[in-house]
Formats: sequence, C-alpha cells, structure tokens
Amino acid sequence: MTVRNPLAGMLNNDRGTAAVEFAFVAPVFIVLVVGTLYLCICLFLIGSLHYAVEEGARCASVKTSICTDQTTVASYAQSRYFGPGGTPTFTYVPATPGSCGNSVSASMSYVLSVGLKQFTVPITATACFP
Repeated sequence: MTVRNPLAGMLNNDRGTAAVEFAFVAPVFIVLVVGTLYLCICLFLIGSLHYAVEEGARCASVKTSICTDQTTVASYAQSRYFGPGGTPTFTYVPATPGSCGNSVSASMSYVLSVGLKQFTVPITATACFP
C-alpha cells in the first residue's frame, strides 16, 4: 500500500497564478498611468503659464494701444492662459532704464489631489520683452 502525500498535489497545482501576478502588477501599473497623467497636466499648466506671461510682456511692449496699464496687461495675459487649476495672479512691471524691458510675472498654486492626500504645488513664471 502506497501512502500519498496530500501536499504534493497542491504544490504542483498552478491554477490561480495569473490572478496573483495580476494582484502584484496591477497597483504598480495603475500608479504609473495616473502619475503620468498628473505629470502631463502639470507640464501643460507650466507651459500655458509661461506662454501667458510671454504674451503679456510682448503686448506691453508692442501692442501699446491694447495694453496701456497694469490692469489691461494682466487681463490680456489672463486671456492667454489656457491651463487647468484656477486663476493665476499676474503682475506687470514697466520697463525702466537698465532693466530687461517690460516684465510680466505670474504665480499660482496648483492642488494635486492624490487619493486621500492633497499636495499644493506653487508655480511661477516670469518674462521680459525687449
């Protein structure tokens, strides 16, 4: 009479291994995909903010009939901002001798909501034209 080991059959059984492998890989994959999306949104926001301050500084230097004072330069720059995350604050400094030219700067705080935690990222941009 042969005695069989009941664990030998269980050790050679490979059913369910795909589910276990998926349980290990899926959270890492999901975090990478969501992280990549958040990174793309942040890069778009930064690019849009830089574009807006460059256009504002250019308007203050070239389009003097449209951008006459600090309020009109700031509203022109605001109209050129297309990014997510709220409204940036634009400031305009007129050209003075020895400076780089008409300067426009912007600042804002972008809130990244990651599950149960929120991160506030301060973002600034500055541009001068001639």
